[in-house]
Amino acid sequence: MRITIPVLLLGMLGAQCALAAGDGTSAVGGGIGGALGNVIGQQMGGSTGAAVGAGVGGAAGGALGAKRGSKTEAAIGGGLGSAGGSVIGNQLGGSTGSTIGAGLGGAAGGAVGSNLADDGGDNRSHGKRHGHKKNKHD
Repeated sequence: MRITIPVLLLGMLGAQCALAAGDGTSAVGGGIGGALGNVIGQQMGGSTGAAVGAGVGGAAGGALGAKRGSKTEAAIGGGLGSAGGSVIGNQLGGSTGSTIGAGLGGAAGGAVGSNLADDGGDNRSHGKRHGHKKNKHD
């Protein structure tokens, strides 16, 4: 438990990489949520609980930090990124690696999910009116 603060700080540092894409809030939310969920899950259920906790925490954090139209995609990205990062990190570095991986994976997944939602399928007119003008003749 004494390594929790340094691990969270390292996760937040890794989340800064995603800020360049303009998805900072969903990236930070996914990273912090994934790391916190991982730590809580480790305490409750070992490595499996850590992966589940990271996924739930990353999804919640990604959704909370995302803009209105991209919450679902950011939640999916944050959850999958956190859970995958937790599993890979556990294989590479035990429980500490699992927490770091969950934070970094959640940050990346939240940013990518939010970015994909912003880019996908937008065929609105963006304020341009395409109607017919009515001319008044006096």
